[in-house]
Parts: sequence; structure tokens; C-alpha cells
Amino acid sequence: MKNIIQKDRISLNKFSGFFITAVILLWIKTYFIQLTQFELGIDNLAQKLLLLLNPLGSALLFLGFSFFFRGKGKYIALLVIDTLLSILLFANTMYYRSFNDFITLPTLTQTKNFGDVSGSVVYLLKPYDFLFFVDILLLIGLLAFKVIKVDRKDMKRLKACTVLLLGIGISGANLALAEMDRPELLTRGFDRNYIVKYLGMYNYTIYDTVQSTKASAQRVLADSDDITEVSNAVKTNYAEPNPKYFGQAKGMNVVYLHLESIQNFLINYKLHGEEVTPFLNSLAKDKNTLYFNNFFHQTAQGKTADAEFMLENSLYGLPQGAAFTTKGLNTYQAAPAILDQYNYTSAVFHGNSGSFWNRNEIYKSFGYDKFFDASYYQMNPEDLADYGLMDKPFFKQSMPLLKSLPQPFYTKFITVTNHYPFTMDQAETTIEPHTTGDKSVDRYFQTARYADEALEQFFKELKAAGLYDNTVIVMYGDHYGISDNHNKAMEKVIGKEITPFESTGLQRVPLFIHAPGLEGGVNHEYGGQIDLLPTLLHLLGIDSKEYIQFGTDLLSKDHDSIVPFRNGNFVSPEMTSISGRFYDSATGEELPEDQLAKAKEYQQIAESKLELSDRVVNGDLLRFYSPPNFALVDRSKYDYTNPAEKETGKKNEKTASSRE
Repeated sequence: MKNIIQKDRISLNKFSGFFITAVILLWIKTYFIQLTQFELGIDNLAQKLLLLLNPLGSALLFLGFSFFFRGKGKYIALLVIDTLLSILLFANTMYYRSFNDFITLPTLTQTKNFGDVSGSVVYLLKPYDFLFFVDILLLIGLLAFKVIKVDRKDMKRLKACTVLLLGIGISGANLALAEMDRPELLTRGFDRNYIVKYLGMYNYTIYDTVQSTKASAQRVLADSDDITEVSNAVKTNYAEPNPKYFGQAKGMNVVYLHLESIQNFLINYKLHGEEVTPFLNSLAKDKNTLYFNNFFHQTAQGKTADAEFMLENSLYGLPQGAAFTTKGLNTYQAAPAILDQYNYTSAVFHGNSGSFWNRNEIYKSFGYDKFFDASYYQMNPEDLADYGLMDKPFFKQSMPLLKSLPQPFYTKFITVTNHYPFTMDQAETTIEPHTTGDKSVDRYFQTARYADEALEQFFKELKAAGLYDNTVIVMYGDHYGISDNHNKAMEKVIGKEITPFESTGLQRVPLFIHAPGLEGGVNHEYGGQIDLLPTLLHLLGIDSKEYIQFGTDLLSKDHDSIVPFRNGNFVSPEMTSISGRFYDSATGEELPEDQLAKAKEYQQIAESKLELSDRVVNGDLLRFYSPPNFALVDRSKYDYTNPAEKETGKKNEKTASSRE
């Protein structure tokens, strides 16, 4: 026994002892972070065991590569690999705190956005976040204080390969057990939560890299035959326009108002005895406004960009990253290009950098005539929010630009004040914050009130400009404002426990369609952002039948009321799908066994729509399809540079040449 103990002591001073220590520390750390920092929906013993098991295989596999280095190099390599894995874990935790999602490879291409969102990071940090790296500090301390002495002896290749095979074997067993609990885990991977829950953060990263690479390769392999199945499915799902509404807004101007982070629970919500959004509340009762109270956002990692992508194209956003940043050069048949056939002038107004979300490139592919970005506005420091110009000065400065456009016009205004972390000068607030104790949630009501006031101001300015009586105004919430990370506070806001079913209900965002002469009222139809384009086209008297669009007219009796979410879940008037479970949409109770067959049929419909749309976007399939009388967008026609900036540039060039 004494000899065994002595041998064990000696082994701790070898690299293998250092390696085992590192593996155990990384394993334990990863397990506790996955358990405590992510809402993975662990609900049975098998899933608990898998969550415990999955970091072990990954730790052995990734740290095992250090065995292939020589001398001191293997210690350095192990520490570097461990640090990179810890950074990956920390980065995903930060991302999850903000977006309730995990980082994907395409999101790393969105680096142009990082400067604009960096102000939010400080609100995401927690006092205990140093623990993400405490194991690395401990390992460095063991070496620095010579508790473990550096073993310069190189490892045999066979031993190194054995460690890697052991890691692969444990991960393989992990996958086999996961498939037993969740069949087709990797082939139906719409929901990243499933992958992390069953395979762990590090294996998820490998899975995501493979999926992203496959998606990128689809365009190269695509041909004209691939669009046929898509076209047939879309035509089968087509909804005939409602004669009552078809052409009601024919020839009118179009104004889209992008309501940043406005959720539907705000409508008619009172705080401290006051309406939070009195103007939007008045529109919900307006005789010329259609208010949809079962309208859902369907965004994923692209958030605002996904919402824009859907309303312009009636195509779903991508499962990884944002089409705005990764598919900016694709061929599209977007609303601006469609309406160009009817002599509409198109423009976007946004008080932020034109490169944010790659807008200054993808808008060319959509066929937008004008893009008024921050370069067209007076960006006074006192008028700035975290993401650009605050709503009131933004609308005020936009009016001269709007009036300069030839009519009819198709326009979109992107607001930013009501954006996480919902900060603004308290001197400009007109309602006290909420009292949940969660600062982000409490401030949300103040920025929402400000956004509501800005909308009322814009309506008045439209009337003063003589544009109101000939304009259809569409207002939509782009995505949630309060994520599931704030459910405890939100329970105080809505006065009930937030179950998975209630959380799905909170993904409702308001949709208002206002036009003079339009027969308004509250519409209870279930729909989503994918349905906006065909609905608008039919109001303008333009049939959407010949276009590849996955949404259907919200006002049609044939409207498809199954609303897919990007993770594969869905809602409908009858039933709701959440993480493989099915609920009665009216009661929130789980469906009985005899109703599951229909629920699974709906699930297949939802997943099929997502899969077909992904084929269109990843394969750039619209380059193979041309509707009758549709003119292909020529990107070279568009230049969004502010003429004033061009003139300044010319003057600077002349000055420089004269000096030379």
C-alpha cells in the first residue's frame, strides 16, 4: 500500500498528473456553469446524467491534444487550450444572458456590430464571473509554486492517442445515450438548447461549425431543380386575398414603423395607475386601425435584422447568425423591388451607422432606392441613445427627408430608444420605473413610454406634412424586450408564474395596420412576421401568388395560422409546441394522448417551412426563379453615400492636391 501511495505521489509530479488535475477542474467547472447559467430544461434523470457526463469527454479530447507537444510546451499548450475553452464558456454565458441563445459561427462575422453593443456588456457582468477562470489560475499557481514540477519527458504517441480515443469514446457514448432520450437529435437540430443540454457546450461548438460549413456549401451545390419543390410547396400554401381588404390601400404611400423591443403585454398595461403606451392603446381602439393581438415575433440570432428580413421577403431568418450579414449578396424578390414595378420610391431611415447589420449592402440586394443612415442626421451627443439617435429627434429630422421622396413611397423607420439595457436621461422620462427590483425590467417601461410619445409626435408630423391621408402605416414589434433571464421580475409585472407556456405567450408583439378608410378593429388571428409581406401586398392590390413567400395574408380566410419559431417550436389557435411538449393554446394544459397525432402533424408542417426557407436562402435559389414582369435587382444602381459627404470629400481632395 505504501508503494502505491508513493507511486501516486510521483505521478502527480508528472505531466499526466497535471493533465488529470486540469481535466477534473474543467469538467466540474463546465458542469456547474451549464447547470446554473443556462436554462436548458433538464427534466429527467437521464438528462441530468448526460449533463454531468458531457463535459468529461470534451475535456479529455481537447486537453488531450497537449500530449503531442514537447518539453515545457505541453504545459503551455494545455493552459492555452484550457483558457480558450474557458473563454468560449464565458462568451456563451454573456451572450446567453443577453439573447437566451448560444454563439454560432456566423455570429462571429457580425464584428461590425460589436462597437455598438459594447455598452450593454457592463450590465451583463456578475460579481462571481471571475470563477470562470479560477481553475486556470490554480493550475498556473501549482506550477509557479512548484507544487507540481515540470516534467520535460515527452509523452509516447500511443499514450497521447489513447487519451484522445478515450475522450472520443466517452463523447460517443454520450451521443448514443442522448439519441435514446431525444431521437434524431442531430438531424432535427432546430433548437440549440437541445444540443448543449445533451452534448455540452464544447461539442455543440463542433456541431455548429459543421452545420455552418454545410450551409455555406449549399450555394455551390444548388441548381435550378432545387427551386421546384419549394415553389410547389409555396403555391400549395397560398392564401387567396380577402375581397373586403384587397386593394383597400391601392396607390397609397407605405410607412413601416419598427417598434424596437415592444412586446404586446405593454398594450393597455398600467403602471402606477398610468397607461405606459397611451398612444398605441388609442390606436388599438381606432376605427381605421387593425390591431393584431396574437401576432408573434419569429426572430432568432439576427433579432432586429431577422425581423426586417422576414417583413421584406417573407423568408425566415437563418438558424445560425443573420442572413443580413452572411447572405447580403443573394438574389431577393423583396418588397422594394416588387413595388418598384408599380413606380414606388423606396427608402429606409435609421439614425445609426449604415454598416450596422450590413444594411448598406443587403439593402442594395433588396432594391432600396435610398438609405438615410446616421450620416444624414445631426448626431448631437445629448440626442443619442446606446444604438443611435433617440426616437423624437430621429422622427423630427426624418420629416424633411421623407417629404423629399417622390410619391408613392415605400419606407421603413427603425427606432432605437427602447433597446436593452433601456437607459435614458431621467430628466426626459415621463413615468416612474417599475418596482420589481430588476433594473433592466424597471427601466423598460420608461423607454417604452418615450417610444410611444415619439410615435404620437410622428403621426402629428405626418398630418402637418399632408401625408397622413394617403399613407398606410404598419407598426410592428421586432422582438422581445425582456428575455427569459428576467422571468422572476416579469412574474411581478404580469402577476402570474411564467411557465414555458406563459413565456411563449410573451413572444407576442403588437401589429397595427392603419390607413384612412380601412375598416379597423381587434383581430385575433394567429400570425407572425413572416406574414407581413403578403398581407401588405394584398392591401395594395398586388397579388402575391407568383412570388416565393412562406407567409400568408393575415386577412385571408385561407391564412395559415401555424406560426413556426426558428427553434422548431410553433404556436397556433389550437395547440402550442414547446421543446417537444404540446399544450392547449387556450388553457395552457398539456395535450392528452389522443390529440398528439395532430400536434405532431403541425410540428412537421412548421419544420418543413423552416427547412424549405433555409434551402432558398442558403442555396440562393431565387437566382433560378423569376416571377412574371419582375425585374431582377441590379445592385450597381444603388449608392447610399450622403451627397454632402461626397462633396466634402471632393473639397478635401482639391485642398490636398493644392498643397502638393
